Amino acid sequence: MNLSTPEDRSGISQRPITVIAIVTAFSLLGDSMLYIVLPIYWREAGLNALWEVGFLLSINRFIRLPMTPLIGMLYKKMPLRTGLIFAILLAVATTIGYGVCKGFILWTILRCIWGIAWSFLRMGGYLTIIHYSDDSNRGRLMGRYNGISRLGSLVGMLFGGILVPLAGMGSVSVAFGSVMLVGLPFVAICIDGNRSDEADFSMLNKERRDKPKAIWTTAIISIITTGLIVYLIQTILSATLSLVIETNYSQQLLLIGFVVTSTMLSGVLQAARWGWEPFLATWIGLRSDGPRGRLPLFGLALLGAAAGYAMVPWQLPIYLWCIVILFIMATSTALSTLMDALASDVARQSSVIAVMTAYSVATDLGSALGPMLIYLLIGLPGGLKYIYLGSAFLLLLIAIWHRPSSKLGTTALRNEHEY
Repeated sequence: MNLSTPEDRSGISQRPITVIAIVTAFSLLGDSMLYIVLPIYWREAGLNALWEVGFLLSINRFIRLPMTPLIGMLYKKMPLRTGLIFAILLAVATTIGYGVCKGFILWTILRCIWGIAWSFLRMGGYLTIIHYSDDSNRGRLMGRYNGISRLGSLVGMLFGGILVPLAGMGSVSVAFGSVMLVGLPFVAICIDGNRSDEADFSMLNKERRDKPKAIWTTAIISIITTGLIVYLIQTILSATLSLVIETNYSQQLLLIGFVVTSTMLSGVLQAARWGWEPFLATWIGLRSDGPRGRLPLFGLALLGAAAGYAMVPWQLPIYLWCIVILFIMATSTALSTLMDALASDVARQSSVIAVMTAYSVATDLGSALGPMLIYLLIGLPGGLKYIYLGSAFLLLLIAIWHRPSSKLGTTALRNEHEY
């Protein structure tokens, strides 16, 4: 896996990135399904209250907060293949567990185990991309990784939302868990597990000796803080979409001549993002690799997301409302790809393991706080409305923070990117 020429980097080097993206896609099936079906079918899981749903959708992210730094250290000592195989086995066990285990305590354990599995998968993906990319292709490769991996969310949300009302959450969970085993031969065949890999990945932790600089620069702190807030807001939509549909469109929904349930519509809408993700994320990443950089696209995506979130809680005509949701998801694709690429840019100039671990912890914290805060506030009068309007306001503030004239936000990131 040692590569040295630009030609290699544009060709052979994409293979490990693609393989890890495919493995991640398979592993996401069960987790993605839960965001669609658990807010509606929580009693089938043996839960006793709606707040338990918010806790379970958050705890896997909270467990990643202490685990991610540890896993970053482990990747400096062990082959990538070992971490990925371990992650796949944990993901399979947890997804099958959703089908056979009942009760809040058992589900809490399952969600914690999934959090550990996801940390191994995501850190492995980040480190691979940084190692096999440079400033001319990092955005494109990050978009490729995000796009392919999220095809698992497409299948999990789409088929989960459609099949669970028909076959039950237990049967669908066991089926998804069995399918996820397909990831094992991909890793065994395509990811090298010898000691040379280990040496290569340990090099990622060394700071660049030719351009020494402090690790925690303004640019790094800025993108880490932004990642925390944006991932928190994105999780709000995924965790409450079916509930918003159930609340605002409680009557029987008829779309294109078909009667659909709230979970089916939510699954189709959220799955649409993962359907276009391989193409849109790669295109956005490629555009951001150009001479104008990532920041103009980043600001535009923030403004678009703010406008979309402000429209979600209102009872618009159903077709118009669906267009708004799809637009928000397109901006989410852009934001995720651009933030990951910006974090990789600044990490490349500093200590890769330290910076990407901090970025992962921050985005995990944001994703963890999202569902928990939602289901604590959702019972208040007008709770859903104020949650979405507040999210729109925060996105607007972030866009202002990263405006071209800002010396603390965008300018710091631009200087780091051009360094």
